Amino acid sequence: MTGTGSGHGLPDGVRRVLAVVAHPDDESFGLGALLALLSDGGVPTTVLCFTHGEASTLHGRPGDLHTIRAGELARAARELGVQRVELAGHPDGGLGDIPSYRLTAHVTRLIGEERPSHLLVFDTGGVTGHRDHRRATEVALLAARRAGVGVLGWTLPQEVADRLNAEFGTSFTGRGAAECRVVEPVSRQRQRRAIACHASQSSDNPVLWRRLELLGDREYLRILE
Repeated sequence: MTGTGSGHGLPDGVRRVLAVVAHPDDESFGLGALLALLSDGGVPTTVLCFTHGEASTLHGRPGDLHTIRAGELARAARELGVQRVELAGHPDGGLGDIPSYRLTAHVTRLIGEERPSHLLVFDTGGVTGHRDHRRATEVALLAARRAGVGVLGWTLPQEVADRLNAEFGTSFTGRGAAECRVVEPVSRQRQRRAIACHASQSSDNPVLWRRLELLGDREYLRILE
């Protein structure tokens, strides 16, 4: 599938989706409304998460984040209707140090097992500025190109990214209207329940709640492949 431009709803031909993310909570904080929309529409979804998120500076629950966040991911995935979760053990913050072929091979294996029509990833550039997000998308694109699978990139409108950066000093990257496909309406109800499952990361996260407020009932995608 090729092409870009504005539009409403998910692209045609989305029958089965493999989401590839870096950390537990990426599937909820970023992709949650889209994964819920897919599940509600009868589209089977799988999530591959490369790290346990153990290096996070947020720690809203006592205990070892490596263990806590694995459990949070499992509960959030159930809320979103995700059928399968595979959680790898690569170091949080260190995906760039893992050979590309190892990460790509993991994605390739799951493509072979799940036979997705599309991968769902963070936009190129990672959206948030986190290098692990960029790396996860990079290797997902490599695997998808070899397998001939479409890739959808979750993104933000430029004005939303600029507003967040101005208010919080963050490093979000956005896209202009001509580059984005608008998905509306999306429901935030299941996404918010999934976010609540990630209590270690969501209890003190004003940037997350402001982003959802600015997006309202819309999400934005780029067709990457």
